[in-house]
Amino acid sequence: MKTTKEQILFYTSGWKGERFPDGRPKIPDSLLQRALDVTLEDLWDYLTEHGYHCQYEGGWQALHIEKPMAGRALTAQYMPARPDMVSAIKDEGKKEGRTGGNNMWPINELQNGDVYVADGFGKIVEGTLIGSNLGSGIAAHSHTGFVFDAGIRDVEENKKIPDLNGFYRASDPSAWKDMTLTSINAPIRIGRATVLPGDLVIAKQDGILFVPAVLASAAVASAEFTNLEDAFNFELNAAGKNGAEFEGGWNRAKYQAFAKWIDQHPEKLKMTRDEFKAELARREGHGD
Repeated sequence: MKTTKEQILFYTSGWKGERFPDGRPKIPDSLLQRALDVTLEDLWDYLTEHGYHCQYEGGWQALHIEKPMAGRALTAQYMPARPDMVSAIKDEGKKEGRTGGNNMWPINELQNGDVYVADGFGKIVEGTLIGSNLGSGIAAHSHTGFVFDAGIRDVEENKKIPDLNGFYRASDPSAWKDMTLTSINAPIRIGRATVLPGDLVIAKQDGILFVPAVLASAAVASAEFTNLEDAFNFELNAAGKNGAEFEGGWNRAKYQAFAKWIDQHPEKLKMTRDEFKAELARREGHGD
């Protein structure tokens, strides 16, 4: 049931950086913070440009919908229960020294900065993966939160727990029933998105994006660059200096003016200078 380190390495073989003991890519904390300040659309543009078309899912409720959340994915899959399968999973859990209902097991695996991402096959009534006690456990281990393609209960109490945000399909007062955990840290499906353990999870009011760890640094830098382009372009529009090219008209001359503007406003850079220069060269190459 628990995905082996070798299996995680197989699915995330492109990642060359630091890893957790379980094998998951360990995206730097600094990148998690930077990811909070970029838009999903700008990240989405980068992912689609690189062939990743199945990384977004919308239609969520949240404990704190106004508060963006970013972290590293720890994945779990749940399925409708059948007695023989549940019995086998309980036996495996005993061998691994696990206690309690198996909806608790992934929580014990969480590390600081993780997001607990669970495929609960969209079940809401009797599909509530957590109440407030398990919510407090998620907060204590991750200091971040969760994404559940399922329901939760005890919303009022969960909202009061420090260091906890969570995105879910709906709430219901029922307890979970007739479903069981089937895997931890395996590839899962969340709506139309595919999620791997260690993915960068970015959850905002308008949806959730799951960024492959191997692309996370470049995707965030690209989105930050686009945000700077927009800020420069907005100034030109406001000053009436952009003609009819309200969306840009980006060419080498305009990029050169943009680079000078950045030199005048170094406080706007959140990426490194080297990252900025590399992205500037890449985009200039696509200019007119």
